[in-house]
Order: sequence, then C-alpha cells, then structure tokens
Amino acid sequence: MSAWPEVTTAKSENRHEIKLAGAAISKRITEGGLDKGIFQLTNINLLNISDTCLTAIPDDISRLANLQSLLLYGNKITEFNENITSLKKLKVLDLSRNLLKKIPQSLNEMKELTNINLSSNEIEEMPKFTDFPNLLTIDMSNNKLTSFLDLESAVLAHLTDLKIKGNAIEVLPSYIVRSLPSLKNFDIGDNQLKSVPGEMASMGKLKELNLKGNKFTDKRFMKLVDQCRTKQVMDYIRDHCPKTDQSQPTGKTKGKKGKKEEPAQEEQECDLCHAMKILHVEDDILRVKIIESQVAGVRPYILCCIVNDLNFDETSFKKFIQMQTKLHDTICDKRNVATIATHDLEKIAPGDLVYTAKAPSALKLTPLSRVRPYSGEQLFQQLTAEAEALRKEKKRNVYSGIHKYLYLLEGKSLYPCLEDASGKVISFPPITNSEETKMSQNSKSMLVEVTSHTSLGACKTVMNKLLQECLLLGIGPELEPGSVYNTLTVQQVKVVDLEGNLKNVYPSRTDCVFEGTNIKVLRSNKK
Repeated sequence: MSAWPEVTTAKSENRHEIKLAGAAISKRITEGGLDKGIFQLTNINLLNISDTCLTAIPDDISRLANLQSLLLYGNKITEFNENITSLKKLKVLDLSRNLLKKIPQSLNEMKELTNINLSSNEIEEMPKFTDFPNLLTIDMSNNKLTSFLDLESAVLAHLTDLKIKGNAIEVLPSYIVRSLPSLKNFDIGDNQLKSVPGEMASMGKLKELNLKGNKFTDKRFMKLVDQCRTKQVMDYIRDHCPKTDQSQPTGKTKGKKGKKEEPAQEEQECDLCHAMKILHVEDDILRVKIIESQVAGVRPYILCCIVNDLNFDETSFKKFIQMQTKLHDTICDKRNVATIATHDLEKIAPGDLVYTAKAPSALKLTPLSRVRPYSGEQLFQQLTAEAEALRKEKKRNVYSGIHKYLYLLEGKSLYPCLEDASGKVISFPPITNSEETKMSQNSKSMLVEVTSHTSLGACKTVMNKLLQECLLLGIGPELEPGSVYNTLTVQQVKVVDLEGNLKNVYPSRTDCVFEGTNIKVLRSNKK
C-alpha cells in the first residue's frame, strides 16, 4: 500500500500535527487499512483521526511518545487500547462518539492529562480514579453508567468541568464535595437521581449546575431545577436537602434569618495584605461579542477583563513582559492550553469587541514588532520562512519566539481573531496581537484577553494566575507611600452572543479567590 499524501507531507515538512477525517479517509481505511507510516511520525504532538470507519487503535500508537493531543472522535472504535496509557506526555484525550464499553485502570497512569472526553460511547463502568494533578475537564455524557464516578480517593485539585449527563446514575455521593474542590461547571442532567446530598451546598466555587431530567421525589425541588438558576437551586439544597455524611464539614454557616455569612473572612479581617478591587460590570463598559458559529471548531473559549490605574516604571514593565512569557511556557503549556494577550485600552477604538474566525487570507493585522500589515496567510508564510532560516543558521531543529507556535495553526481553514468596534483586528491567538494596541511603560489601563481551544475553565485558571501575578508585581497604584503591599483594580467584562445573551462575565464571584495567601479581594459596584 502506498503512503498516504498527508503522511508523506507531514514527514517531509516535519509537521507537528496530522489530521485525517471524513468519508475519503474512511474509504482508504476500508480498502487498505490505516497507513502504518503515521506511527513513524514520532515528532508529532497532535493526531486527529475523526469521523471515519476506524474500528481499532493499532498497538503502534505507543510509538508516538511526543503526542500531547489524541483526537479519535466519531469513529467505530470498540476497545480502548491500553497502549494509549503509555503516552506520558498526552494532555488531551478525545475518544467521544465511538463504541467503547469499558476503560482500563491504567488510565490513571496518564498524569499529564488536562482533558478527558469519552462522551457518547457505551461505557457501563469507569475505573477508580486516583491522582490527576493537571486534569481540568471530564466529559462522560451519554454513556451507560449506572453509578457515579469513583472519585472518593481521587486527587483532582484543578478539575473545573464535569459533564456526566445522559446516563442512568441513581445516587450522587456526598464525597464529591471534598473530591472536587475546584468544580465550577457540573452537568448531571438526564440521569435517575431521586435526591441530592445536602453536602453539595458547600461547593462554594460551583457556578453552573444542571440537574434537569432526573427523577427527584421532592416535586418542589424538581420544579426549581427546571425553572431556576444555579444560585436558587443551591440555596434550596442548603436549606432542605439532608446531609448523608454527618462528618462532612459544611463550609459556610448561616447567620441571622438563615442568611449566609460572607464566605471570605480574610477579606474583612486582613489589614496588612495586597488588595485586589473588582468593579462590577456597568452599561458603559465594552463587551465582547462572540460569533460562536465561526469559532466553535477553532478556538471557542474567551475571557476578558480590564485592569485600570496602571503605574509602570521601567523595571516593573520589563518584569510584566517577562511574566507573560513565563506563564505562556508554564500554566499555558506553551500555548497548547491557552494564550494571553494584553492591550493598551486607550489604543482600542471605543465600542464592543467581536471575537470571530476568518479565512487566513481575510484576516489582516500589523503583528507585534512589525511595521506593516500582514494577512494571516502572509504572516504564517513569513514566520515559516524565518523559522526555516533560523534552523539552518543554528543547524538545529529549535525555534524561538513566536516561531515555535506555528504548528498550532497548521492545517487550519479559519484563524481566530479579536476585532475592535471599527473592524480592526487587534489579536490573532495563539500567535500574536497587534502592534497598534501593544502595551507600553506609559499605559494606564489594559484589556486582558485569554483564549483557549480546550475549556473555559482553562481560561479562568490562566486569568486568575495572571491577575495574581500582576498584583504581586506592583503595577497598580501604591497602597500608601513606602508600603510593601500592592493594589490592583480590575473591571469585569461580559462576553455575549450576537443576540446579547450572556456567555460569561469575568471575574465572577467564584473567580479570583486566593485562599491561603495574603491577598484580599474587594468587590464593588462603584468605579
């Protein structure tokens, strides 16, 4: 069998990604099987074989030791090949929309995983979870689970999103409160629950809870679940649902008339602290309009906020730039998880921003440190040529600066971008933002933007860390002359769809919670 053209091209151009999808690939698989040459591409970090007739994952998958994203959704795969668990660098595992029935215990060996998507299979039971130090999202929706995931001994400190709707789960264990301390989005709709444990009221970071489509015996609660928002549902759980584990700490207590006390005691008692002031969104604050139909398959998640009253000097501005570079390499995982962009707000045209995606030839901006505009296509070609010249000069396969992120765009038919109200592109994630809106030592306010192709939770984790680092750098106004404590003023920004429906607002009350630090957070309606 002759080598597939995609495989030949990837090998000759030393590509980091390969995507094989659709009817044409299905036909080749039917006629001659999967091209084994794929598994000789040991430098690739993303393999996407999706929406085909593939029924089995070859054992040779273990040879792709540098793989970070394995996307095998929409196939006919019936067994989870345990050789996958030998991929120690793997971060994103997507086997959704297949015919899997069970998952091996060795899944727990994959400590670098940030995202697990096994939705829309035929899985009846999952292995006991242990330690996943980097895991952010789990999607087990639309399977055949009759019991909840065994998380009782699990360490899932950073898990923010759990989707497990469309199963047959009958009981929700109380230990999820201690097992999932960072959970923000929990979807367990369309199961067989008859009640929920009162301990759930202690899940202080939970922002979105979906319980619709269950079989609750409390008809009042069932009506509330169908009609009301998460806050009202959580309040009802707090007041009316009995606890199943009396030893479980309750977290927040009640004050007079059954009202909750303010959760962050340190916010009121800490006088010698760094202070972050969060201003609630108002009508005159810019919004970000997201065109979901364009970005859905490209880079669907975005968060923004504004930082006011900046007070840079030469040293702090240099540290600010270095800090962003460090975060891109660490918490952003070299931009594989998320990308940060900062803009001088005064250089952005007044009005709402638009987050969309364009064809590479249609996207135009003046990139950072460049003097003329480029289309996305031209910039990719220019950077590719520069990277190749640099490789030949240094005589090694190592790239620097934004050149090392080019593989994130390879094969993409649309490029994500953020436009200002005049239609000018100010950001082209995950590569660069505009020279025209770049930050300087004289900037007094900035728009902060974090985008991701993995999850909104990843955006929030990065944004929280970025604001914390900005506060500790001391780039805001002085608390008082000579003080060792810093302040930072953050303005909320809404992301809405084209009809004006709210998608997210950042920072929300569950964001910027810096427990165990000497940072107090003050939330205010006033500027």
